[in-house]
Amino acid sequence: MATIDEQVDVLMSGTAYGDVETKQAMAKDLKERLIEAEKEGRPLRVYCGYDPRTTDLHLGHTITMRKLRQFQEFGHDVTFLIGTFTSLIGDPSDKDKARDQLTPEQVDINAQTYAEQAFKILDSSVTHVRRNDEWLSPLDFADIIRLASNFTVQQFLVRENFAKRLEAGLPIHLHEMFYALMQAYDAVAQEADVQVGGQDQLFNILVAGRKLQQALGQKPQVAIIMGESLPGTDGEIKMSKSLGNHIPLLSEPWDMFGKVMSIPDKAMPIYHKLILGWQTDQLTALEQGLSDGTLHPNEVKMNLAREIVAIFHSPADAQGAQKRWDEVFRSGDKGGLPEDMPEAQLDGDEEAVVAILRRLDMVSSGKEAKSLIKQGGVQLNQVPLEDQGAVITRDMLPIILQVGKRKFVKLV
Repeated sequence: MATIDEQVDVLMSGTAYGDVETKQAMAKDLKERLIEAEKEGRPLRVYCGYDPRTTDLHLGHTITMRKLRQFQEFGHDVTFLIGTFTSLIGDPSDKDKARDQLTPEQVDINAQTYAEQAFKILDSSVTHVRRNDEWLSPLDFADIIRLASNFTVQQFLVRENFAKRLEAGLPIHLHEMFYALMQAYDAVAQEADVQVGGQDQLFNILVAGRKLQQALGQKPQVAIIMGESLPGTDGEIKMSKSLGNHIPLLSEPWDMFGKVMSIPDKAMPIYHKLILGWQTDQLTALEQGLSDGTLHPNEVKMNLAREIVAIFHSPADAQGAQKRWDEVFRSGDKGGLPEDMPEAQLDGDEEAVVAILRRLDMVSSGKEAKSLIKQGGVQLNQVPLEDQGAVITRDMLPIILQVGKRKFVKLV
């Protein structure tokens, strides 16, 4: 069994707070909380919240999940919190404008598979799954006033994203300030010992959450703030669904493999570090091999793609995705067509290509379909389509419809 000092070393690894003093303070608080919990004969109460603004969790979310898993492996009590109420507003952290507000129905649909996705990392047998509408929905206006009285407007306006908007003359909506208040109440409702989050949650966890707990007579939680974020497929900006640079956990094995293969070479070390958990010596050897040419970037990336697909699907799926990749990009005489291409039928005697692409979820919108056609990104029988209004009729079947380099369907 790990000692308290060993737990602190592991649980504080990979964290960052902007200054050394704060990190030292959090490490001290964590050690004291572990000692206290051991005397009381109980595990720490630990949680992280995930807002179902969309149906997908993505690889970037797994960074905090892996930290939760470390707490589980030390025997602590972990809650995967689904932000079914906070999602209605959306976290304004790091946003230069207010998010669109969702309906409860939209949030509920998005939340349906969140636990299933989380269990790709977390131990389902010991993970608590809760929804924060459980305690936020019953609050009335008097409750909100009472909670809000613990904060000043200045505390919120000094936040970097709000300060930038204020300076630029951009609107800051009053309801956006309620988000940190609601997240702070999550900690109170769960009597949390520890909350895990990313850099964008620094204010919500370290300031708002701890302050509200203290104001309501609880011991302030320990903030475990992860120091690095996973860049998206562009290799530059933090992975985000809204930016379209994400790799969803629900991606099909082939699509997940292809998205990993699309990341720039320079992003490979941080993917190995944050997703595969490589240590410093392994990362140093990787970077040295890439630098001196003893490691080929494409082979390294294919190994990375296989390992990631194996984690979130299975080793067999990883091998299948590799096979399909080879067929498309290394096939030569096969013409770059996968053997396991899905099949579909026309909806009627004729159907517009744009409608087919939308119906089969090969694009997210008709606008995207038309844009791809304009750019030569849609092919019929491996010939770029030029007419945005093109129609496929039954007498043209069978025909192969391709979007980009990774999406195929055989219309029969």
